[in-house]
Amino acid sequence: MQDGATVSHVGAGAASRRAIARGQRTHITFYLKHFPATGGPLVGGTSLAVDGLAAGLVQSGAQVTVLCEGAARSTVTAQAGYTIECFPNYERYRTFTLAPELQRYAAERLARRRGLCLVNGIFHPGAYSMGRLLSRLGVPYVAVPHGAYDPAIFVRNPHLKWPYWYLFERRFLRQARAVQLLDIEHAAALRRLGVETPCFETPNGVMPDAVPVDSELQWGSHEKPVRLMSLGRIDAHTKGLDLLLAAFARVNDQVDMKLTVQGPDGGDRAQLEKQAANAMLSDRVEFREPEYGRSFRIIGEHDIFCLPSRFEGFGLAALEAMLAARVLLVSEGAGIARHVRASRCGLTVTPTVAGIENGLQALLRLQPAWQEMGMSGRRYALTNLQWKNIAAAALDRYARLLG
Repeated sequence: MQDGATVSHVGAGAASRRAIARGQRTHITFYLKHFPATGGPLVGGTSLAVDGLAAGLVQSGAQVTVLCEGAARSTVTAQAGYTIECFPNYERYRTFTLAPELQRYAAERLARRRGLCLVNGIFHPGAYSMGRLLSRLGVPYVAVPHGAYDPAIFVRNPHLKWPYWYLFERRFLRQARAVQLLDIEHAAALRRLGVETPCFETPNGVMPDAVPVDSELQWGSHEKPVRLMSLGRIDAHTKGLDLLLAAFARVNDQVDMKLTVQGPDGGDRAQLEKQAANAMLSDRVEFREPEYGRSFRIIGEHDIFCLPSRFEGFGLAALEAMLAARVLLVSEGAGIARHVRASRCGLTVTPTVAGIENGLQALLRLQPAWQEMGMSGRRYALTNLQWKNIAAAALDRYARLLG
C-alpha cells in the first residue's frame, strides 16, 4: 500500500484517541474554493469527496470546517455536522487572489489553534495561494490534488502547464506537510517530477445510507443491444472518450451495442459528436445532459460502465457503478482500478483504442457472469470503501502529522 516515502501512522490511532479522551478534538480544516456555501447541491467529484471525508471525520470525533469562496459571507452547519465558512471573493474563478476575509480568518483562527488544513485542488491558483498563506502563518497543510500527475496531464496545453508546474504547483506540493493521494501508486509520478514530500493514500468512499438496497437493483435480460455508459465530465483527452468512441466503433461492427455519454460539457462534446457522426455511429451513441442526484438509477439502466481515462485520480462515478452492481471497464492507472481487480467486478485496460477494444471483447465473453461480478463489486465497496472507515484511518495520519 505504501512506498518508502509515505507517512507512517503506527500508533497514531492511539494518540488521536487519547486526545479525544482528554476532551481535545482534532481540528481539521478543508479549503476548496468552489465548495457550495450552503452544503449542496454537490456537483463534481471534488466537492463530493470533500463532503464525504468531512462527514466521516466528524463521525470519528474531529472538529471539521470547510472553507470556500463565493458571493457573500456565510456560516452554515452541514447536515453531516461540519461547518462551512464562505468568504466573498469577486475575482474570477481562477485567480491567485484570496478573499480578504478568508486571509484574516486564517491569521486569526487557523494560526491560533493546533490543527491541520487540507488544501484541495490541482493546478489551481487558489490552492497555491492558500498553501502559501498557511506556510507564512506557520499552519501545517496537506496538499490534496484529487488527481494524478501522470505524464498525460501535461500533454494538453504544455506551454501553460509546464511553466505553472515549475513556478507554482511544485512549490505548493513541496511546502506541504504531506500529499494525500487517492492511490499511493500515484506517488511514483511525483517522485519522477522531483517532489519528495511524504505521501499517503486516502481513497474516495461512500455513505451506506446513500446506496440503493439490493431490491432496487436492476438487471438486463441479456437481450440486445448491450448498453454501455460513460458518466462524468465530457472531456475527450482526460476521460479518454475519443479512445472509447474509436474502440466502440470497432466492436459495434460485431456486436449490437449502444453507448450513452452523459455529463457536463467540458468543451469537447461537439468534437465527440462529430467523431461519432464520421464513424456513422449517431444512432448508436447518445450524448445527454447531466442529471445530478440520479447517478445510481442512470447507471443501473446500463450493462457496462466505462472509465477509459488517460489519467484519473480515482473515479467516483465508477465507485457508484460498483455500488449499482454493474460490470466495469476502467483504465489501469485510475485510483479505483485495483479495487476493480480485487473485487473481480470488471477489467482494467491500457487507455488505448486497442486496449479498450480488447477489454470490451473480453467483458462481452463474460456476459453470463455479469450479475455475479456486479454483486461482488458491490459487496467489496460496501465493505472496504465506507467513508467512516476511510476517515478514521485518515484521522490517525493527521494526528501523526501534528504529532
